[in-house]
Amino acid sequence: MNDPLLDAHRSEIIEMALSDHVSFADIQREYGLAEKQVKALMRESLKPGSYRAWRKRVRDFGDRRAVYK
Repeated sequence: MNDPLLDAHRSEIIEMALSDHVSFADIQREYGLAEKQVKALMRESLKPGSYRAWRKRVRDFGDRRAVYK
Protein backbone atom coordinates (compact mmCIF):
# COMPACT_ATOMS: atom_id res chain seq x y z
CA MET A 1 0.00 0.00 0.00
CA ASN A 2 1.81 3.05 -1.26
CA ASP A 3 -0.85 5.65 -0.58
CA PRO A 4 0.86 8.52 1.31
CA LEU A 5 -2.34 9.28 3.26
CA LEU A 6 -2.59 5.65 4.31
CA ASP A 7 1.09 5.52 5.29
CA ALA A 8 0.63 8.58 7.50
CA HIS A 9 -2.29 6.96 9.34
CA ARG A 10 -1.13 3.32 9.24
CA SER A 11 -0.59 2.99 13.00
CA GLU A 12 -3.95 4.63 13.77
CA ILE A 13 -5.75 2.26 11.40
CA ILE A 14 -3.98 -0.76 12.92
CA GLU A 15 -4.84 0.43 16.43
CA MET A 16 -8.50 0.83 15.43
CA ALA A 17 -8.57 -2.60 13.78
CA LEU A 18 -7.11 -4.22 16.89
CA SER A 19 -9.70 -2.56 19.11
CA ASP A 20 -12.74 -4.60 20.12
CA HIS A 21 -14.85 -1.44 20.04
CA VAL A 22 -14.27 -0.29 16.45
CA SER A 23 -16.02 -1.90 13.48
CA PHE A 24 -14.82 -2.12 9.89
CA ALA A 25 -17.60 0.36 9.05
CA ASP A 26 -16.06 2.90 11.46
CA ILE A 27 -12.65 2.50 9.81
CA GLN A 28 -14.20 2.88 6.37
CA ARG A 29 -16.08 5.99 7.43
CA GLU A 30 -12.95 7.63 8.83
CA TYR A 31 -10.27 6.47 6.36
CA GLY A 32 -12.19 5.20 3.33
CA LEU A 33 -10.74 1.67 3.56
CA ALA A 34 -12.97 -1.30 2.81
CA GLU A 35 -12.89 -4.41 5.00
CA LYS A 36 -10.66 -6.27 2.49
CA GLN A 37 -8.18 -3.39 2.48
CA VAL A 38 -8.02 -3.35 6.29
CA LYS A 39 -7.40 -7.11 6.34
CA ALA A 40 -4.64 -6.73 3.73
CA LEU A 41 -3.03 -3.94 5.76
CA MET A 42 -3.17 -6.06 8.90
CA ARG A 43 -1.73 -9.07 7.08
CA GLU A 44 1.29 -7.10 5.87
CA SER A 45 1.77 -5.23 9.16
CA LEU A 46 1.41 -8.01 11.73
CA LYS A 47 3.44 -11.15 12.26
CA PRO A 48 1.69 -14.22 10.76
CA GLY A 49 0.69 -15.63 14.16
CA SER A 50 -0.59 -12.27 15.35
CA TYR A 51 -2.63 -11.85 12.17
CA ARG A 52 -4.19 -15.31 12.57
CA ALA A 53 -5.04 -14.60 16.22
CA TRP A 54 -6.60 -11.24 15.25
CA ARG A 55 -8.70 -12.83 12.50
CA LYS A 56 -9.87 -15.58 14.85
CA ARG A 57 -10.84 -13.01 17.49
CA VAL A 58 -12.68 -10.91 14.90
CA ARG A 59 -14.53 -13.98 13.57
CA ASP A 60 -15.43 -15.33 17.02
CA PHE A 61 -16.58 -11.97 18.31
CA GLY A 62 -18.47 -11.27 15.08
CA ASP A 63 -20.51 -14.44 15.57
CA ARG A 64 -21.76 -12.98 18.84
CA ARG A 65 -22.44 -9.43 17.60
CA ALA A 66 -23.51 -8.79 14.03
CA VAL A 67 -22.35 -5.16 14.12
CA TYR A 68 -18.78 -6.09 14.96
CA LYS A 69 -16.06 -6.68 12.40
